[in-house]
Amino acid sequence: MDDSKAGGLEQIRAFVAGSSEVRFAGERREEVYGWVEQTLVRHQYATLKRPDKGLVRSYIARMTGLRRAQTTRLITAYRETGRVKAAAYRRTKFATRYTAADVALLAYVDEAHGNLSGPATRRILEREFSQYNQAAYQRLAAISVAHLYRLRNSESYRQRNASYQPTRPTPIPIGERRKPQPRGLPGYLRIDTVHQGDLDGRKGLYHINAIDEVTQWEIAVSAPQISELWLMPVLEDLLKQFPFVIRGFHSDNGSEFINYNVAHLLEKLLIEQTKSRAYHCGDNGLVETKNGAVIRKHIGFGHIDAKHAQAMDQFHRDHMNPYVNFHRPCAVPKVLTAANGKRRRVYLRWATPFELFRELPGCENHLRPHITLAELDRFAQLQSDTEAALAMQSAKRKLFQSFGSKRTA
Repeated sequence: MDDSKAGGLEQIRAFVAGSSEVRFAGERREEVYGWVEQTLVRHQYATLKRPDKGLVRSYIARMTGLRRAQTTRLITAYRETGRVKAAAYRRTKFATRYTAADVALLAYVDEAHGNLSGPATRRILEREFSQYNQAAYQRLAAISVAHLYRLRNSESYRQRNASYQPTRPTPIPIGERRKPQPRGLPGYLRIDTVHQGDLDGRKGLYHINAIDEVTQWEIAVSAPQISELWLMPVLEDLLKQFPFVIRGFHSDNGSEFINYNVAHLLEKLLIEQTKSRAYHCGDNGLVETKNGAVIRKHIGFGHIDAKHAQAMDQFHRDHMNPYVNFHRPCAVPKVLTAANGKRRRVYLRWATPFELFRELPGCENHLRPHITLAELDRFAQLQSDTEAALAMQSAKRKLFQSFGSKRTA
């Protein structure tokens, strides 16, 4: 820094009061602190009166650009030590509890036992000290499992136990773990299973519920079991009931969908398979909501024996699915983003899935072969919304009565 203009206190007072140019010859902290020390020594700061000390303080702050509190700290350090020196960085270190001998002993135990899991090894170390009175294990007897793994990852441990390998997760190469991105296109399904309970050791039937994310088009089918023998034909039938081309298939991590048979089917149909991420419960939240609002609302929670799966599946095909998609309005979410980036959904509009599909640009281009928009329009006009609801309720009563008669026979 060039302060040649400020030779004495009068020049400093004029400099502070005016708007003289400030020029920096160095910008490193050591150079700034050195200049502050030279200035305090040159003006004999300790012998100055209080107004003059304030003047020198303001001058230093103006020249260095430091805040008042920081300038005060530097002057205080000068008064106490006679120096203005930058404090050297000192890295915080934790006290070492486990010695190199402990690491060697841990490697010796792991090699003897064939590298057991952390909790099992910790129990062995504890028993060696408490039950067998081995004094060498005193510190290791109280080690936590987490710190045990840290010692295993150290270089000194690896030099003594070359046979140890960290636990490696086994990835399942089926489906990509991410949230699907439909980009406003229909055909990206969210799928889940709904079980109709057990009774006296007998398993109930299963509903497989699939929802299109963009249009909320819903298809439900039923199967007596979710094993490969029963699920694959039902799953193929479910995909064919959608009027538009299917592009994505998203499920949770259940083995009924995450297996090679389903993966082969989807690959053959050129359908992208994704699965939910850990700790992201909203990835499959749409179908979970529909499970309660549609399946549980109309079918209930009671036990329905697996032998009635074919009749229930026919009911879904003939009555439930047409009613839900052509005559039952559903809430259409609108995402609002606040200034802080927080997103929330509001529901200002209600429409049927068929209405939402018709509003898509070029909706006819998404239809499956041999299905036309005119056919869907004619089907939607066959019954009014209330007529379709009454027909569905009547068919449901007859279906449940047939279940009761068969159970009592």
